[in-house]
Amino acid sequence: MSDAAVNLSAGDAAQPASRFTRMMKRSLRRPELGSFGATIFVFLFFAVTAGNSGLFSALGIVNFLQVSAQLGILAAAVALLMIGGEFDLSLGSMIGFAGIVIGIAVTQFHLPIWLSVVIAFGVAILVGTANGMLVTRTRLPSFIVTLAGYFVLRGLSLATTRALTGRTQIPYITRNTTETAFVSLFGGKFGGPLFTWLGHMGWIGIKADGTPLVSGIPMSVAWWLGLTALATWILVKTEFGNWIYAVGGDAQAARNVGVPVGRVKILLFVGTACAATLFAVIQVLETGSADTLRGTQKEFESVIAAVIGGNLLTGGYGSAIGAMFGALIFGTVEMGIFYTGIDTDWFMVFLGLMVVLAVLFNNFIRRKATEAR
Repeated sequence: MSDAAVNLSAGDAAQPASRFTRMMKRSLRRPELGSFGATIFVFLFFAVTAGNSGLFSALGIVNFLQVSAQLGILAAAVALLMIGGEFDLSLGSMIGFAGIVIGIAVTQFHLPIWLSVVIAFGVAILVGTANGMLVTRTRLPSFIVTLAGYFVLRGLSLATTRALTGRTQIPYITRNTTETAFVSLFGGKFGGPLFTWLGHMGWIGIKADGTPLVSGIPMSVAWWLGLTALATWILVKTEFGNWIYAVGGDAQAARNVGVPVGRVKILLFVGTACAATLFAVIQVLETGSADTLRGTQKEFESVIAAVIGGNLLTGGYGSAIGAMFGALIFGTVEMGIFYTGIDTDWFMVFLGLMVVLAVLFNNFIRRKATEAR
């Protein structure tokens, strides 16, 4: 064989290796890589330990998707804010406050549900704007500003509800409502005919009356996927997404090249407040009630989901898709522990360990991604 033929053969053999190397380098640059791998691991773990428990039945899947979806709605907005280099600790209190605004508007002022929801989103825009302006104008850390908001909003929820109703819960918000279409948009389900057909085919369980065990997928799942897609589009396809990364990476450098840093941060805080309000609307219209304590610890859980999803606490790096995987891991583990019969108190232990491991792994991935460039 000639030298030219040998060199040609060697070049052909090297091409797949070089393609694989390029593919690995591109993969390492993706912030959601770690959370995607962790999601596969979690599913495999519960497939082995809880495979026959019903976790992966139609009902079990809908259950952990519902838990994941509600947290994922928050995590998508929190991911954008964290990429922008800020935190929002008022998120959980905003959930409770938004629910109370809706409940009081409907039960005390007899406003339509749709108008009450619009008012709640209007309040969210004001709260988010206030948080953003305080952070940008005073240069105080967002941790301090939103921690103050956490107490203010929770206190307003308690004081206002007790003053107007004498209690801390507002029931019967959707009772006898004629706005069933609007209520179903947030608190309803979709895919009912499909599950009915699956039940008749014997592919999923059915009740004694012949109806399927699963009547549909909660609308929160659709909102979760839609919001994640919107956040991803903003980050990947828009100038505003580039601004978010720039602001989180180096705010002063971004300001020097003309990025409106203050406006970007204010809009990101408005986004988290609106996501919290969407979460509240879904809860209120699903349960028909509001409670001043709703949203407790959600500010931490959403950060956990975002961190597991590859979003750095220091800003400038992350993705909404990673936050989606983080929320899916959270919901799967929470329901998986229940289905396996493990003491649910261990769930908090798992969360703490996951945060540490996720941060260590994400730092490793980012370091490798930097080296790959």
